[in-house]
Amino acid sequence: MLTQESGDPARAELDREVLRWMREPEWRRDDARFESLALRLFAHQFEHCAPYRRFCEGRGLTPRSLRGSDEIPAVPTGAFKEIALTSFPLARARHCFRTSGTSVRARGALHLDTLELYEASLLPSFRRHVLPDLPEGGRARIVVLAPSADEVPDSSLSHMFAVVLRELGDAASGWFVRGGELDADALLSALDAACAAATPVAVCGTAFAFVHALDALSRRGRGLVLPRGSRALETGGFKGRSRVLTRDELYGEIESRLGIPAARIVNQYGMTELGSQFYDSVLVDPGAPRRKLAPPWTRIRIVDPLSGEQRQGGREGAIVVQDLANTGSVFAVQTADLGVARGDGFELIGREPGAEERGCSIALDELLGGAT
Repeated sequence: MLTQESGDPARAELDREVLRWMREPEWRRDDARFESLALRLFAHQFEHCAPYRRFCEGRGLTPRSLRGSDEIPAVPTGAFKEIALTSFPLARARHCFRTSGTSVRARGALHLDTLELYEASLLPSFRRHVLPDLPEGGRARIVVLAPSADEVPDSSLSHMFAVVLRELGDAASGWFVRGGELDADALLSALDAACAAATPVAVCGTAFAFVHALDALSRRGRGLVLPRGSRALETGGFKGRSRVLTRDELYGEIESRLGIPAARIVNQYGMTELGSQFYDSVLVDPGAPRRKLAPPWTRIRIVDPLSGEQRQGGREGAIVVQDLANTGSVFAVQTADLGVARGDGFELIGREPGAEERGCSIALDELLGGAT
């Protein structure tokens, strides 16, 4: 774990208070606590991140003029592809996560001077929503369909899985995408061993890593019924290079080939630009409508994609994430995803066509402020 060595006492105190909240055993929403921390964090980032300050001033919003955290300006995710958004000197960055892409495409980057908040945020969220039945101090059999953090050190998803394996995985847990390819033989051997030992498995990976795994089982004429209590975590979307797969089709294949019912398949919503992740409610609130749940130190707002006005009454809009884990970058991020509020959570609808391109060029101009 990389810890902060900041000489900034205000930032250090903010980090301590956010970390204290993340590490509390009770998962509890606290609006007054969130509001206080959000406004203090905004003031710090306004002062220490010059591009973000220009962005806010262009909207006539400053720490003095804000009436509440809902008014904190949200930066479009596309801006992370063009400019380093940090509230610390960039020379002090100790780690960088990058969005997926090729060397010719601009890739979004989240520069970090510490991984402590990222890791403190991910563990209670993962445990609560993916392993809610794991006894305190217990370890789970976790099979990861993704490359290791050693292979892709700039992948936030691989880093997340590395932390999960380190803190929650048993000795037989591990990675099954190696050298850019699914190790289907090793995967099948690991799943067969779990079946023989009647050990429940958490199979975790990107949606299309699951597709490759299921195709490999199909080619071998194999189907498994993983032990009772097994579950799957999938993330990353359903459009692949080879074909488009709906969620229902994927979940049907997982149930058919692995014996994991759809009611035990959790979708994770996360992105490189954020320090926290969001999970389906199916394991922590079984039988209730499927929805994404947010950690107490985050807020989800559904807004008009262009005006930023709050969408009320269950109307569809762009997802804005406010995340206290983002102490070193920007607190509020506007995604290019559409969603709708669902009770105490939200539902992800899909991407807004052209949203990032339309909004990002204007935002970037404001962030850069005409600088050369």
